[in-house]
Amino acid sequence: MKLGRLNHVGVATPSINASIAHYRLTMGAEVVGEPFDLPAQGVRVCFVDTPNCQIELIEPLGDASPIRAFLEKNPLGGQHHVCFEVPDIREAKAWFEGRGCRVLGEPRIGAHGTPIFFLHPKDMGGVLTEIMESPSGP
Repeated sequence: MKLGRLNHVGVATPSINASIAHYRLTMGAEVVGEPFDLPAQGVRVCFVDTPNCQIELIEPLGDASPIRAFLEKNPLGGQHHVCFEVPDIREAKAWFEGRGCRVLGEPRIGAHGTPIFFLHPKDMGGVLTEIMESPSGP
């Protein structure tokens, strides 16, 4: 297994619209995608492009959203996870499990339309880590 590039940093927010305004006005972001819902994961997401990766803004979608608990502890929002690309999601899952890392659920389709899974923060130096199969194409 070979770890690939940093794809994005996930940032939980109580309001994607307010966060978009912040990234545009305060940070000078020029390329911001349209927010969209991921009902299977209980979130609404939006990507802000930077020169070397993306910021994934994540807002709860309903009361059962896993982001809701994060925002209860961090009402202003904040860094939620980092996401690294790998060439093969199944190989990566087996590799991490072989090292005793806890994989949180089975691979599923993420916001980029490719398979993802998360690794428990206690096995990743305190950082919730998303592993994502590298997207093909542009």
